[in-house]
Amino acid sequence: MGSATEKFRIVIAGGGIAGLATAIALRAPNRQITVLERSRMLGEVGALISLQPNATKIVEKWGIDKFLEQAEPMPDRTFRIYNVEGQMVRKMALEKETFGADRMLYHRQDLHKGLLDAATSPDLPGPPAVVRTSSPVADCDPEAGTVTLQGGETLEADLIVGADGIHSEVRTAVLSEERRAIPTGISAYRLLIPFENLKDLVLPEKMIESKAIEGSTTMIMGHDKRVIMGPGRGGKVFGVVALVPDEKMNEESSTSSWVEAGSRQKLMESYADFPDWLKNIFAAAPDIALWQLRDIDPLPTWTKGRVILVGDAAHAMLPTQGQGASQSVEDAEALRAFFKNVPAAGTGSRPNADEITSALQSVFAARYERASLIQLYSRQQARPATDGKTSNTVTLDPAQFMKYNCDYEGAEDWLARQRAKSSE
Repeated sequence: MGSATEKFRIVIAGGGIAGLATAIALRAPNRQITVLERSRMLGEVGALISLQPNATKIVEKWGIDKFLEQAEPMPDRTFRIYNVEGQMVRKMALEKETFGADRMLYHRQDLHKGLLDAATSPDLPGPPAVVRTSSPVADCDPEAGTVTLQGGETLEADLIVGADGIHSEVRTAVLSEERRAIPTGISAYRLLIPFENLKDLVLPEKMIESKAIEGSTTMIMGHDKRVIMGPGRGGKVFGVVALVPDEKMNEESSTSSWVEAGSRQKLMESYADFPDWLKNIFAAAPDIALWQLRDIDPLPTWTKGRVILVGDAAHAMLPTQGQGASQSVEDAEALRAFFKNVPAAGTGSRPNADEITSALQSVFAARYERASLIQLYSRQQARPATDGKTSNTVTLDPAQFMKYNCDYEGAEDWLARQRAKSSE
């Protein structure tokens, strides 16, 4: 048991969205939070990303609005699905009144910067997090509570959070074996288009009437392919992700890097059966990136000793529901909830091993089933390309699953609901 002068030491491996959200969530008096980021943090990849209502509700409670407002988020209150003829076949509302918050679209760089500014700001409760860049983790000892960097330096911590992504080193330490990311049979082209480039395009009449290109997320489906589009940066840019089954690709996609260049000509060939108006949107993009989508199977555990995994390290999932970042925020909120009284009052400033283990088990119990189901459904939505990747099936339809995703009020409430269901 530590003395009253010792701080509760928290080390977070990974300075992406999951790591920074965790740093914000765990800030409190007498806590020392260090974030270890492998890169030089010169800027996140340029792509659009969403926080769904389940995550927006959480970050609003954290009081970081002034940091996120600088990111120029756009509320997205409608999800529309079109066929390849440009006819709307389904419309789902994402009204704030339905789920208690908006779905917000961000440019990934801007969201990352907003979270970084909040994590390191002196204006939030507790000492600011210290972010160390160019600090890749090489090893972790969960029982001893140590993290070793590639340069050989070892850091001791009372709590270690593995937020180091889909290729996590901390995950290997927790599981005592390596779990590699799995190619899911789908590749994705990513386009980020200035809105100015789209103003003279001729789009299907019904799409223009619904203003789908201006104010909501739009999905075009057909021929085992899909395109998801939406606005960002206050309407300055338009993001497009085009998903293609690997066997129907016209170029090699063997990398999971988001910055690998893609061929515009090969993208056009993959969408040859789609109408010209969609290909005109592709043609308006200044450049095109291509990456192979990967996820991981549900892990047997996320925690060992003083360590827990969060975000992609714990439950990497496909982007078909747009829940990846939101599930990372949910993980951070769960840590905040179950560590709010750690260490226990009157027991010193540093928690003992039993307190850490107990709190981590509560986080895992609150998060595992929910995150794993969303992970599974994200994979299932990518069928037929992902057929054979799992033997389980989710029977909810998209509207039901949207309610499951978004009707969420935090980890403690979730556990209470589950207990109430089991006692019925």
